[in-house]
Amino acid sequence: MPLRCQPSSRIKGGTIEDGKKFINSLKLHSLLANIGDAKSLVIHPASTTHSQLTPEEQVSTGVTPDFIRLSVGIENVDDIIADLEQALEQVGERAEDGFINKVKNLITGK
Repeated sequence: MPLRCQPSSRIKGGTIEDGKKFINSLKLHSLLANIGDAKSLVIHPASTTHSQLTPEEQVSTGVTPDFIRLSVGIENVDDIIADLEQALEQVGERAEDGFINKVKNLITGK
């Protein structure tokens, strides 16, 4: 069984719109704020959990418009990675360098 983990990344040069587009492009991951589920989840804090804060307050809590957070579930690692990769293509593949490798390493424990 894969290790569940919660990697996060920023969409390079991203805006709130880019974060939302990435989230909406995912097919396997569900948009939910809870963690610890058996399925993979994703959240864009700037437009959800922290949306009531001003941009300055968001930044002070570590939330930027381009920040996304994953909660990796027990699906097949190749399916998880394929879903992330196709969503990144929708926003011009602008994730932080090594994001996909970071997720692979966290899931597989390598």
